[in-house]
Amino acid sequence: MTAAADRRPDDVSPGDDVHPGKPVVVDRYTVGARINHWITATSLVLLALSGLAMFHPSLFFLTALFGGGQMTRTLHPWIGVVLFFSFAGLFIRFWKANLWKSEDNTWLRRARDVLAGREENLPELGKYNAGQKFVFWGMSILIIVLIGSGFVVWDQYFYPFTTIEQKRIAILVHALAAVVIICVWIVHVYAAIWVRGTIGAMTRGRVTGGWAWRHHRKWLRELVARRPGADKKTAP
Repeated sequence: MTAAADRRPDDVSPGDDVHPGKPVVVDRYTVGARINHWITATSLVLLALSGLAMFHPSLFFLTALFGGGQMTRTLHPWIGVVLFFSFAGLFIRFWKANLWKSEDNTWLRRARDVLAGREENLPELGKYNAGQKFVFWGMSILIIVLIGSGFVVWDQYFYPFTTIEQKRIAILVHALAAVVIICVWIVHVYAAIWVRGTIGAMTRGRVTGGWAWRHHRKWLRELVARRPGADKKTAP
């Protein structure tokens, strides 16, 4: 087999595979990817809670979750560091699968069919749809903004390196980015609940062939095509 023929499509990640049977089972996420995802998700929730606790006096009661005000202030930036490196792991794993494709434009133009659940009117999709890609790239940009602005106001270690004016701007940017990323996270969670089977993919790592055929048919076709001696017309 030539190197070109052996090259994995951008939509296929390491560990993705399809297992014929009744029902067909498709490996979507490895154990490592799932652990990576849940560390990222947990870090983001903890950051949101600790950040909100310091954002307004009416939310100060949330500091009790972290051992008080001083401990919240100490832990918040370190959790941010964990989030940055954890998401970096996800980025390395999945950035290729989130590259924009022509079918994503069609998916967006048919947003009404998406909301109505008329999958038959949508194009065949790779591992992720356009909405998931927006979440991925939005998270990528926002986390960079948050870690960068966070360093500017992390006075315990970086106070001498920035001016008061820079700190004021950084606090405003940090707060705005935090509000946006919380909104993106809410959309992400809602979409995962709305599309039945999505949460199971990130807990068990597998989906049914029927789920893959309905929501990510192009990705399923690529997996089937990679199996030795597979019939390219095979469907679940």
